[in-house]
Amino acid sequence: GTTAALTSVVYSNDGTRIVSGSSDKTVRIWDATTGTQIGDPLHGHDHSVQSVAFSPDGTRIVSGSYDRTVRIWDATTGTQIGDPLHGHDDSVQSVAFSLDGTRIVSGSIDDRVRI
Repeated sequence: GTTAALTSVVYSNDGTRIVSGSSDKTVRIWDATTGTQIGDPLHGHDHSVQSVAFSPDGTRIVSGSYDRTVRIWDATTGTQIGDPLHGHDDSVQSVAFSLDGTRIVSGSIDDRVRI
């Protein structure tokens, strides 16, 4: 588990997993039934992870951070997909997938929403 403050948690659509973001800069995946962490923490952010979300089909995770980036992760392997997404001038506070999973939206303290 983590001893750092959790900043965001969300269930997968099928209810089997939970993803969390925390102030220790990590994203973690949990078994929703047992509460056991699945795999290793996902590392890549330089500051606190403020928001996390599963894609509708549960295959990807998106995370937004105080480091002003959005990152996409493979929910099975834990590897980062592509490069970090830049475009905010301040902390990314909220992230979400579109219902069809083809787009990601992020909101920041910089008063901007990016799609």
